Amino acid sequence: MFETRMNTFRAEMGEKGLDVALITDDDNVYYLTGYYDYLHMEFGRPTILIVLRDGPSLLITPKIDLNSAQSAARVDKIAAWNDGMGAEWRAEIPAAVKGAALIGIEPDHMPALVRRYVDGLVGTRHLISITPILSEMRMIKSTQELQLARHAGLVANAMMDAGRAAIGDRVPEYEIAIATSQAGTRKAAELLTAHYSDVDMSPNTHFLQIMASGETITKTHHRATTRVMRRGEPVFLCFCGMTNFHRFKLGFDRTFWIGEMMDSSQAAVYEVALASQQAALDALRPGVTAESVHAAYAEVIQSAGHAYPFRCGRATGFSFLEAPQLVTGDTTILQPGMVLAVDGSVAVDEFRAQIGDSFIITQDGYEPVTEHPKTIDQLIV
Repeated sequence: MFETRMNTFRAEMGEKGLDVALITDDDNVYYLTGYYDYLHMEFGRPTILIVLRDGPSLLITPKIDLNSAQSAARVDKIAAWNDGMGAEWRAEIPAAVKGAALIGIEPDHMPALVRRYVDGLVGTRHLISITPILSEMRMIKSTQELQLARHAGLVANAMMDAGRAAIGDRVPEYEIAIATSQAGTRKAAELLTAHYSDVDMSPNTHFLQIMASGETITKTHHRATTRVMRRGEPVFLCFCGMTNFHRFKLGFDRTFWIGEMMDSSQAAVYEVALASQQAALDALRPGVTAESVHAAYAEVIQSAGHAYPFRCGRATGFSFLEAPQLVTGDTTILQPGMVLAVDGSVAVDEFRAQIGDSFIITQDGYEPVTEHPKTIDQLIV
């Protein structure tokens, strides 16, 4: 799988006239080599994948992560560097880019200190973004990636079921987060044990639980707190980022009510949100533009008297946000094998309703990856 991707990438480099590429987005490093680090953050220790169009691949990694790199990375050579020793991560780059007329970089995912060094070393006129190449390669998922998406869906479903079961009167929000994390981790562990051979892949869920309840319901990316929920209140659960099985991400959202809907005006808002997602799904199929799906969703929301909404959805995969996005201006044609999160959402002054699911685009429509009831009577818990 990784060898095939690397060969495809090199072929794309050849078509674009690129001599060498410097890959610094850790999701793309994983996509091309199978190597990942658990920090998944900028920590002052750059990891750089150097791909020569007509030469060996080289992974530059901190010495502290050398054992992990040797175990996982499908590359021709690994160069480990240590803090404060010699030229550190810079040591291998001059030879790799020497004589290169065109060098590919990831401008939006290159650490600032690496970018300053590369600019000074070769000059900006020799640099070009390779982000479009990798984004296009990653749009259509392979058979293996689609299996990951389906398994990620099973993890997400287990998390939503557990979150729903934990919601109740006088329950603090953090208890919901604990329940969803435990359920997701156990389901992921079950799937990893049954279907995968990577013994270093963690089943633990990632990210903090996105949820809001009561008066905080309009705070879209609010985190679980010590707030105690009460009967009649709405509760929003979002697993974007948390559902991260074998590094594959999905989008999944639901709005619930505890025991009853205390404010009956919330029903009309929710129904518009639900109808907007259904309008998007009615438009979702291969051969249409990404923006047309957003347009169908936005038409429902605006026709009901609400403001123009944020994007309807986005592609997911090994990154939280991939191309295309379901938004005005994205004219990408949807194709079978894409994985998309599709939302329905409406916000008013004191309430916000959102429903979101993930789907695989098929030859004649779509396949749901996440599933949970959506009607109001099914969401009162």
